[in-house]
Amino acid sequence: MNFMNVDYSTKIPNNVNLSEDRQVLKALEGWHPGYMDWWGDMGPEGFQQSLVYLRTAYSVDPRGWAKFDYVKMPEYRWGILLAPQEENRVIPFGENYGKPAWQEVPGEHRATLRRLIVIQGDTEPASVEQQRHLGKTAPSLYDLRNLFQVNVEEGRHLWAMVYLLQKYFGRDGREEADDLLRRRSGDADSPRMLGAFNEATPDWLSFFMFTYFTDRDGKMQLHSLAQSGFDPLSRTCRFMLTEEAHHMFVGETGISRVVQRTCEAMREAGITDPTDIAKVRALGVIDLPTIQKKLHLHYSLSLDLFGSEVSTNAANAFNAGIKGRYKETQIDDDHQLKNATYPVLKLVDGVIKRVDEPALTALNMRLRDDYTQDCVKGMLRWNKIISLAGYQYKLTLPNVAFHRHIGEFKDINATPEGILIDDATWNQRKGEWLPSTQDGDFIASLMKPVTDVGVYANWISPPKVGIDNKPGDFEYVKIET
Repeated sequence: MNFMNVDYSTKIPNNVNLSEDRQVLKALEGWHPGYMDWWGDMGPEGFQQSLVYLRTAYSVDPRGWAKFDYVKMPEYRWGILLAPQEENRVIPFGENYGKPAWQEVPGEHRATLRRLIVIQGDTEPASVEQQRHLGKTAPSLYDLRNLFQVNVEEGRHLWAMVYLLQKYFGRDGREEADDLLRRRSGDADSPRMLGAFNEATPDWLSFFMFTYFTDRDGKMQLHSLAQSGFDPLSRTCRFMLTEEAHHMFVGETGISRVVQRTCEAMREAGITDPTDIAKVRALGVIDLPTIQKKLHLHYSLSLDLFGSEVSTNAANAFNAGIKGRYKETQIDDDHQLKNATYPVLKLVDGVIKRVDEPALTALNMRLRDDYTQDCVKGMLRWNKIISLAGYQYKLTLPNVAFHRHIGEFKDINATPEGILIDDATWNQRKGEWLPSTQDGDFIASLMKPVTDVGVYANWISPPKVGIDNKPGDFEYVKIET
């Protein structure tokens, strides 16, 4: 079997020789109808019969792994794709450092591995559910297509985790796979497992922020799991990262285009003060202070996804060889953290201070710091657009103590600058820092669908280049009438 290329002769495309793994194939074929029912109920609303110019993986060779063509989303070939197996791969960290990577689940780590796979798997359908109404207000066919590409790939990532559950975790895995289709984002009785995945995604600016900030958390988690001593999980995550890059591209370029259009409109109108919100909004574009508020919201929600700064669970998963650090193999240390420390931001006597903690228990904090550094890169590009337009305004990340619901700062209030404030001040001023109902209403008023080929809503600039190098007037989605 050539593990680079994908077998499309079966109902479930794969590069894991499913046809010879009858038990797993039967389990996945049994799960398939439930998945299609879920996609029909909770996938993109109103466009299931539209032809969409989507990319489909046909190989896991990074030089040429996807082909583009028109396809109806329910007919998309979701599949099981693992990166090629590395010969003689060893566990790159923890107490089992240097030992051969596991091809089967070690009994003593079964529960931990299953939980990590389930949590990762739960985020994938959740974001599809959060975004299912956005097609109705897409600012262009180009953006509509990007939304649907993100959606079908999140669906494929769900398949990736379900394969691991079905193949390696027996009856428990089958039950967990069914539960992944039972939970619903924001549902009062059966919500998704992580808070950020139960939030609404009411508009396209939220979608761009989500794909920039929240999908970037996904990138960090996948990188950590790609280091895993459990080789099938490592290989699964390595290929998922190839697809995840597009989701963050959608977020970063989407926000860039919103900022670009706002700056252009302000310049054309002779507006010199970007904080004159009423004047800017009168132009039918999103003012920079409101973009900053959305950024505050999505960044702070995404920080919560990393869990508590100090965590024995994270230490145990590292020691076991289950979940490593971001780019573990490139770090120059013993990969066991026996005597190492790491600075953690903590609340000490009412003051935010850096405290050295054992590096083993501070792994979440380290991953979060890596995440923040990664977030800054896109912001430099957004701020360059603003400064090139001649405006003295900078988008910034808030302090990590701002608007937190998990970890060290969950029980306090802090400004975006990290100044501690009381409840009364927070309630009085939070509308300055987080999107208000009025902000949401204004953004919603701009969300009118644009379905003419090559045309873009007034509040967003066209992209610099098309998908698959297509021209500006390419029909990315053929909407049935």
